[in-house]
Amino acid sequence: MTTLRKMVAVELKLFLREPLTVVFALALPLITLFVLGGVFGNSPDPEVYGGEGPMDFYTPAYVGLVLASIGVVSIPTHLAGNRERGVLRRFRASSVPAAVVVGAEVVVSLLISVVSGVVLVASAMLVYDANPPQAPLMLVAAFALSAPAFAAVGVMLGSLIPTARAAQAAGMLLWFVMLFLGGAGPPPEILSGALRGVSHAVPLTYVVRLLQGPWLGDGWSWADAGIGKDSGPREKGSRGTHGYASGTPSDS
Repeated sequence: MTTLRKMVAVELKLFLREPLTVVFALALPLITLFVLGGVFGNSPDPEVYGGEGPMDFYTPAYVGLVLASIGVVSIPTHLAGNRERGVLRRFRASSVPAAVVVGAEVVVSLLISVVSGVVLVASAMLVYDANPPQAPLMLVAAFALSAPAFAAVGVMLGSLIPTARAAQAAGMLLWFVMLFLGGAGPPPEILSGALRGVSHAVPLTYVVRLLQGPWLGDGWSWADAGIGKDSGPREKGSRGTHGYASGTPSDS
């Protein structure tokens, strides 16, 4: 545990020294919130967002976007950069186990995710009068399940992509795909059938829905958590009416 704590401190310093990781993990989701908040406000529209206020719909989605930012951009770029600079080789020479290095990456990603998520939620509630989550403890559980999953994706990408430049390029491409098709961009109702089908292959889609359930009072979705099958459309006011019901994987 002492080695892990030291590695977390080292990795946190290295992480925050990389401008791209800070921008994507902390700044860009917040900028996206303010841009779309300025465009849509938080007045409910029965035609989109399942009748929810846009900021009520998007706030948990942007928390998911924070996790995606760290998973597909920050961690892979950081790991690939450390490999290029010989940092990982020095860790091995110092007999630091690979599990400790990976564990430190996951812990640091969780810390940054929590900080960024809290700032984002506070901003949405203060600036756009977004409603608070209906089931806070369930929301914490959804976050606790989603954050390590995206961190694992980041570690995998960072292990496979050879250079920091390549990791940045691949991560930014994946990030924009997730932004536009994963529920954090255009209203799901306006996606065409083909794009809606593609969205089912985007991991952020399921994370967003898992976070939106507790936030909007729709409860926990075992299907989006990766356990069990989709039970089909739910009553009005549930996520089944938030632009996803007519495009579930079983329907495509």
